[in-house]
Amino acid sequence: MQAITPQQIRSSFINATRSEAARLTLPKNLDSQEWDTLDFLGWRDEKMPLRGYLVVPGPKGLTGIMLRAPEGGAKKNRSVLCELCRDVFSKEDVLLWVAKRAGQSGRDGNTVGTLICADFLCSENVRKEPPANEINPDPAAVVLRQIEGLQNRTGHFLKRVQQS
Repeated sequence: MQAITPQQIRSSFINATRSEAARLTLPKNLDSQEWDTLDFLGWRDEKMPLRGYLVVPGPKGLTGIMLRAPEGGAKKNRSVLCELCRDVFSKEDVLLWVAKRAGQSGRDGNTVGTLICADFLCSENVRKEPPANEINPDPAAVVLRQIEGLQNRTGHFLKRVQQS
């Protein structure tokens, strides 16, 4: 991912009004992001902790979606796998993030959701090299497959948000 500006972020949202996009709290570390290690920019709103944002680069530019987490956070009695990174070793909480659909469908109250790491650390998770073993003798190849899978699954989720 390449570096992006606050204006590019705010204008990328497909399921938020202009005023919602203008009021969103940008991540504090925007200027210090390691952009070449990100497949998307994801963060939680500091002022509204149940709100999250996902900004994904694509062939047609950036696509941003506004998300909502459930009240009360993650249930502690079971482990849940993030649908985007599918990191089985992560100790991070995973939440059911819900997004309004884009366009009239979203204005009518239709939503779509998926399980995503609570703090959007998916890009970091997929870049962890597993130990070499008989099944996967080349850890670098595993990382490349994991990155490709993350990008594909993130793109699929965005398409679901864009569907009417």
